[in-house]
Amino acid sequence: MALAVSAVAALAAQLTACSDDGTPSDTASKAASAASRAASAVSEAASAVTEAGDALASATAEAGRKFDEFKNGADAKSEVKTSGTASPGSDGRVTAEVTATNPTSSAKSYVVQVDFRDQSGNLLDTTVVTVDDVPAGGSKNATARSNRSLTGDVKTDVARAARH
Repeated sequence: MALAVSAVAALAAQLTACSDDGTPSDTASKAASAASRAASAVSEAASAVTEAGDALASATAEAGRKFDEFKNGADAKSEVKTSGTASPGSDGRVTAEVTATNPTSSAKSYVVQVDFRDQSGNLLDTTVVTVDDVPAGGSKNATARSNRSLTGDVKTDVARAARH
């Protein structure tokens, strides 16, 4: 990103050439202004990427904390499924249905980490949802909701799940 900003600044310097009489030409002035706007856009994009990365790191850390609170849970990833696709809400955050199927002979609760991914499989967000009191031999649904606004075709999957 720093390389892009440097390149835009170098272009601006080259474009601020003077006319034959030593005054900056109108074309060069307009080009320099355009280069300045481009540099500003690059800077804003870099800031957005940094913020997105920070938000994902925060969500991942929070998921880890929630699993740490869920003591003595059995691995239950195979007992939990997501709808696979996420539906956008009016606020840009997306939701997906999570279904926990309890194969045991007593009611159990589940904690489920749901990952939100783009079409290339890149992790966009992660969240944790609990599914309480799933009846013995039965299923129960919950809704996983992204922590922030996501765009594009978002897919979901179960990263991990535990029951107790």
